[in-house]
Amino acid sequence: MKIIIIILSSLFYLMLELKKNIHMLQQNFYNENNRYLKWGIKNISNILDYKSILILILNLINLFFQKEILLYVNILYLGLYLCEKKREKNTYYKIPLKCTKRVKRLYITNIILYLSLIAIYNLTKKIYLFTFIYSLYISISFLVVYLSNIINIPIEKIVFNHYKNKAVNKLSKQTNLEVIGITGSYGKTSSKSILNEILSVKYNPIATPKNFNTQYGLIITINNYINKFHDLFIAEMGAFKLGRIKILCNLVKPKYGIITRIGDSHLETFGSRENIQKGKFELIESLPSEGLAILNMDDEYQVNYKLKNKSNVKWISIDNKEADIIASDIKMDANGMSFNVYFKEDNLNQRFYTKLLGTSNIYNILGAITLAYHKNMTLEEIDIGIRKIKPVPHRLELKKNKDNIIIDDSYNSNPIGSKMALDVLSLMNGIKIVVTPGMIELGDKQYELNKKFGEYISNVANYVILVGQKQTKPILDGLKEKKYKEENIFIINDVREAFKIIDGINTKGKKYILLENDLPDIFNEN
Repeated sequence: MKIIIIILSSLFYLMLELKKNIHMLQQNFYNENNRYLKWGIKNISNILDYKSILILILNLINLFFQKEILLYVNILYLGLYLCEKKREKNTYYKIPLKCTKRVKRLYITNIILYLSLIAIYNLTKKIYLFTFIYSLYISISFLVVYLSNIINIPIEKIVFNHYKNKAVNKLSKQTNLEVIGITGSYGKTSSKSILNEILSVKYNPIATPKNFNTQYGLIITINNYINKFHDLFIAEMGAFKLGRIKILCNLVKPKYGIITRIGDSHLETFGSRENIQKGKFELIESLPSEGLAILNMDDEYQVNYKLKNKSNVKWISIDNKEADIIASDIKMDANGMSFNVYFKEDNLNQRFYTKLLGTSNIYNILGAITLAYHKNMTLEEIDIGIRKIKPVPHRLELKKNKDNIIIDDSYNSNPIGSKMALDVLSLMNGIKIVVTPGMIELGDKQYELNKKFGEYISNVANYVILVGQKQTKPILDGLKEKKYKEENIFIINDVREAFKIIDGINTKGKKYILLENDLPDIFNEN
């Protein structure tokens, strides 16, 4: 009877702990590249917090002295459950847990492990030993979830291969479908959306939804979204290390390839800029000889790479007049941009208008124009497509909040993109405010690049709100080096506090707020 009471009193608290850790496992791509394990080591003080220690101490006393304190143990579990439930209710998750079939399988594995603990009691009949082992199990639920993920690897491989084979078979029957691969360190999603909008004027394209840029994402897109009426498949391709783009290319076999920009994004997992460069060019080197590669002549990492295949190449540029497709005379304001495009091969000029902001989007549009032109779309058709383009959510997206204007660039910030976002902010006629947690996954350059970001901010913003004291220290150092007014710097741990601060800034004129990056929950400091 005692064991049943202990299990019932602690079950709800245990389920909350499991949910929290499975959520973090999911955000860490199910421990791809040991991301979950590294996150746990980095956040060990949060995982083994006072609650875990309290549970262990109480049950250790219970084990050694074997006193009748089980009532207090049960009260503790119930109290911890109520505290944790209240905390969870008040916690804002930027990326909620997605209850996929894989997550359900993880829960089942955890429950099996959980029930196996009862075998300890059946073997020993020692309630005190059971309560201690059981409390240890709860305290290290982070590692239990890690173990469950390892146990499930064979099952996940079987499931993965089933859906992969289904996708491969479906693609083999789509004989009229041409595949366009898009990769780069930044700008992939924006470039994909822009290209999809322009091509849809003449063709029936399908693009990977949202940020479905992994092998799983492409497989889901093929199996669930592509139909026999689609003639072009725009596949966004993301990677954390060498060889991953090649795997995606082997799956979908692209005929066309676009590289946006190559930079320091995911430098920590790639290991070096050279590896990032090689990784992105896996797309171009997978193209057939009759295919087309669209590259950026303003990107040194694309210009100085020696291709290992003979695919046709078209170069785009803003600064280099040797390119095939060149943008010039760029005009930008809060309503959008206009720019001229020169088509060198046919000696044509055309002016285009877009609601998008930022030089980065000029490059994205140039890449899309080049491919559309190659696919025999007229300049009039391309112009219609460009005028239809809507801002991609959270990528230099203009929003209104009360009397304020928000420039939402909160997705996947990077050194080049963040500088361009500040350039956009500098054009605005009003009080300029930057809200940022800084940039991540930049390896040993993370401090240096974030410090430079702080220096750039000092030249543009009237106020700065930094999210996360530890991770934004390099930005703060950059601001201080530029003698930025300390009374105009605010440091918070929850981005939701930012708008309270903004509302409290009493100034004349409209406020323009740049939201630059919004880190996943795994980077929260509170």
